[in-house]
Amino acid sequence: MKKALLTLSALALCMAAGSAMAKEYKELRFGVDPSYAPFESKAADGSLVGFDIDLGNAICAELKVTCKWVESDFDGMIPGLNANKFDGVISSMTVTEARQKAIDFSNELFSGPTSLVFKKGANFSTPESLKGKTVGYEQGTIQEAYAKAVLDKAGVTTKAYANQDQVYADLTSGRLDASVQDMLQAELGFLKSPAGAGYEVSKPIDDPLLPAKTAVGIKKGNKELKALLDKGLAALHKDGKYAEIQKKNFGELNLYSGK
Repeated sequence: MKKALLTLSALALCMAAGSAMAKEYKELRFGVDPSYAPFESKAADGSLVGFDIDLGNAICAELKVTCKWVESDFDGMIPGLNANKFDGVISSMTVTEARQKAIDFSNELFSGPTSLVFKKGANFSTPESLKGKTVGYEQGTIQEAYAKAVLDKAGVTTKAYANQDQVYADLTSGRLDASVQDMLQAELGFLKSPAGAGYEVSKPIDDPLLPAKTAVGIKKGNKELKALLDKGLAALHKDGKYAEIQKKNFGELNLYSGK
């Protein structure tokens, strides 16, 4: 009987400890690199705008928590997440096997391919066509992994930049022959800007190093936050808010694969 009472007491203590450990989120801090329009960028007044920003704010509204955005260069996202600088990353972060070893992810936010950007008529389409050329990319991205593993071996000079704005600055100044980045970002962000006049985008690059699915990056093992974010995303799809946000930023384009 005494052993049974002790067991019940221990169980009660464990349950109490578990309840104490469960975090009640009143605020969600999202890491973002605002140099990737139309997904995330800064308006003239300094406010953050874009598809990911709208989506993050809508998720917070669904979960009835305050949304706080923390700016960071993209290659500082995973270190910042693991250092508790933010709770999640909403910054067009693609889900890769390498990243999944370091962090966890929510369900899908959207999917998009990778492509090259170059002056009209250059007709760059393969690593071989870029031999002897200089190609820029944003460091910490899947495009960096592709550049180092594929382009470098094809005789291409590759160059890393802290953010996408810097990539485009060197592309338009002539210091780069091409850049490699998300295709939709190039089409809807760069090509539609005054700086993008005279440039074009290649067809999507088909390579295992360039997956398409993006999601919210979460600290490894934070199952509670993953469940909350997935719940918020599911609600956005169910009530049509995801579709509204998508149409606002991309018109009739459908970025969601449903995976």
